[in-house]
Amino acid sequence: MCRITAAGKEAAVARFLQDFPDAPRAGRDHPALRGCDDIAWADFGCPAGVPALLRGLLDPAAAAEAERVLCNVLMDGVFTMGPAMPAALPFLLRLAADPAVPVRTGLVEVLFVVAELSHPVDGGSERAIRFLGSDRDHPERARCRAVFFEHAELVRGLLDDRTLPDGLIPPEERASLLQAAAA
Repeated sequence: MCRITAAGKEAAVARFLQDFPDAPRAGRDHPALRGCDDIAWADFGCPAGVPALLRGLLDPAAAAEAERVLCNVLMDGVFTMGPAMPAALPFLLRLAADPAVPVRTGLVEVLFVVAELSHPVDGGSERAIRFLGSDRDHPERARCRAVFFEHAELVRGLLDDRTLPDGLIPPEERASLLQAAAA
């Protein structure tokens, strides 16, 4: 399975900061990002530049690239969330709730993926465990469900938000988000 290495994540953040040196200042005072500098991202195997990527989501010129790089940093593989996802999830939820965020629609779609990957894996299904790994080996799933539950009001607000494009939240994604928030 394709894995994203720590060195690859560091290099991606460095490239982003080189290409968009002003992006980290864009969201310096945004209330959704309060506390992002206080997290020891390195403890999760993430580059120290995660707060810069989160702020970059608020810079119209850098937002799309910040989202792409942030997703790569927070994921360990195609269907595997990294251990930092639960720490980043409150910020992603709060940013997705803000209609002024340039990549808001993309963040909502990221939340669909995180919700889906947060669901427990059927321990009796050898195929599911082989493909997704066991819940014991992926505690980030339960931690993400706890974050969704803690921020259930934001999740419900997103599901009821009339400013999002019609059809963005199909019934299966709606159900997945609600299930994750009901942990």
